[in-house]
Amino acid sequence: MSQQLISAFEKQFMKKDIPDVRPGFTVRVHQRIKEGEKERVQIFEGLVLAVGSGSGMAKTITVRKVVDGIGVEKVFALQSANIEKIEIKKASKVRRAKLYYMRGLVGRAARLRETDIKMKEAMEKEMEQSAAELAEQKKTEEGAAE
Repeated sequence: MSQQLISAFEKQFMKKDIPDVRPGFTVRVHQRIKEGEKERVQIFEGLVLAVGSGSGMAKTITVRKVVDGIGVEKVFALQSANIEKIEIKKASKVRRAKLYYMRGLVGRAARLRETDIKMKEAMEKEMEQSAAELAEQKKTEEGAAE
């Protein structure tokens, strides 16, 4: 009972514009940073190593980038008010849910095989349209059968 109340309360504050982020994606996270009285947006671009096991408000992503030969990782809460937006730049084909092995790889060994995001999105839209058309056909067939 109490879990249902909590999830209903959290649903009011959930962001709706968050993309479906998966391990292997290269993302740009626009994070709002407050320094004294000034506020600015800082962009952190890197590879998504892991998507946290939380759900709803507790969902997190771990993003890694290499700066001057040093690996930097940040964990972002997807529903945080400090996250302005998340852009997906590239998608790579991976076969694991957690890419922690990337920490030990450098240079050419650290490359992942890319997949075309736009082609993937077009295929998903096409599948949704065909599913909608099938549902529409079933409705017309049921209406004609009656």
